[in-house]
Amino acid sequence: METIINSVGRRKAAVARVYLFKAKGTNPAIQINGRTLEQYFPVKELAAKVTDPIQTVEDGKNYDFKITVSGGGLKGQAEAIRMGIARALVKGNADDRKPLKDRKFLTRDSREVERKKFGLRKARRSTQFSKR
Repeated sequence: METIINSVGRRKAAVARVYLFKAKGTNPAIQINGRTLEQYFPVKELAAKVTDPIQTVEDGKNYDFKITVSGGGLKGQAEAIRMGIARALVKGNADDRKPLKDRKFLTRDSREVERKKFGLRKARRSTQFSKR
């Protein structure tokens, strides 16, 4: 398998590295950390997030995807993979940029978890006020 394009997608603490190959069959094969898409994301909504960029552009079915993802939870990983796939598809064909950008697949969601401060219960939550 000859690597054509690679890209990185990030979301929260998750980092996804996406590698594109020329498709061998009619359906795109998506392999995530050595497992199939259905094995890695049994929840249909998360699997749909991963395949959204492929459905958006017609060139998406011409590639097979090999993905390594680490860090974060399943939702963060799914959104990191979605961003990585979208970036890789744009590298493959610059005409795909507009439809992917319109659906905000190329925008990095930079929100991170705020750290807990000392003297507080959580990042902003303080202890309950007691008059006596």
